[in-house]
Amino acid sequence: MPGKDFDILVSGGGIAGLTAAAAFGQAGFSVLVVDPTPPVTDRDAEGADLRSTAFLQPARDFLDQIGLWGHLAPQAMPLQTMRIVDAGGPDPEPRVSHDFQSDDISDRPFGWNLPNWLLRREIAAHLGEMANVDYRTGAGTTSLFTREAEARVTLTDGTRPRVRLVVAADGRNSPMRQAAGIDVKTTRFGQKALAFAVTHDLPHHNVSTEVHRTGGPFTFVPLPDHEGRPCSAIVWMEEGPKAEALAKLDTAAFEAEMTRRSCGLFGPLTLASRRTIWPIIAQEAEHLSAQRLALVAEAAHVVPPIGAQGLNMSLKDIAKLTELASASPGTLGDRAMLDTYHRSRIADVRARVAGIAALNRISMLSAPRLRDLRASGLDALYGMKPVRTAMMQLGLGARG
Repeated sequence: MPGKDFDILVSGGGIAGLTAAAAFGQAGFSVLVVDPTPPVTDRDAEGADLRSTAFLQPARDFLDQIGLWGHLAPQAMPLQTMRIVDAGGPDPEPRVSHDFQSDDISDRPFGWNLPNWLLRREIAAHLGEMANVDYRTGAGTTSLFTREAEARVTLTDGTRPRVRLVVAADGRNSPMRQAAGIDVKTTRFGQKALAFAVTHDLPHHNVSTEVHRTGGPFTFVPLPDHEGRPCSAIVWMEEGPKAEALAKLDTAAFEAEMTRRSCGLFGPLTLASRRTIWPIIAQEAEHLSAQRLALVAEAAHVVPPIGAQGLNMSLKDIAKLTELASASPGTLGDRAMLDTYHRSRIADVRARVAGIAALNRISMLSAPRLRDLRASGLDALYGMKPVRTAMMQLGLGARG
């Protein structure tokens, strides 16, 4: 549209923000994506995001559609099996273990896993090849002024670009969401999560493994071998004070604790990265849009890291926005388009936030009788194949 600096401004240069920029750029829109800090794209650099992301089947298909999957596929680890282990007995050892196989519902893996730092590196490099995408680091968003026809965003570098649509992908404390006056509902669990990488003696065979005891799951996510040894990304959820105490242990003591908590499933664990820690919450925005503004990813919803739902929900947001924009480019960012976006996503967002929050509370159980009920429930779920396959399909993104 004449007079506008860009069609779209994406606030936030995390994985979701960079993916949104790639999607809109692929669709032919001019895009400015801004982030206050440059991406950390080296595994061992200070500030590197050591978590990993499993792209489920619909997310992988979307990434292929927007031209990103070809950059990521060579380094992705397929997830053929999801193993859930209950170790809630008197001692930390497996007492119930069930494998959920992707071939029960599809001829493809459940998903493909990649480290977050590598995702940012590859997507940022792709954006650098797109003539209609301006990826600007060192500049963040500070204020938002909107009218029916446009939005004007003030950046920390002093510029004020005019755009047709602002996409807020700027995190759980989103400045753009706050500027638009959209409230959020937040649930706190008193938990924190430790994220790090380990090497181990036994191969993971592309199996993602969740070990449940108390405080939250201890999750292994397969990674490529590191220095010739099998390697996994770990997310270890615990009550906040315990997680903080674990984070302060020296390496030898921490390795002993994490090997014990893992029930020794893969043999002794060796720390292969820094440790990071962050609080666990569930959060949802009351509305997913405002005048000339759409919320995506953690600006719209936050869930505990269970079932690989977080970023996959974010990509569903971006896919829907891109679909609406591409269907009618002339209406980009107008009230009708954004109302349609809100209506199409809000029910799924609310259901998944509530469902993951409930699963997280179940994973935190500490009373022996309740842990026994959790183990019995896992046995019952696995034993009913129609229910088991329906739950797996729901986890991949099918509507309930």
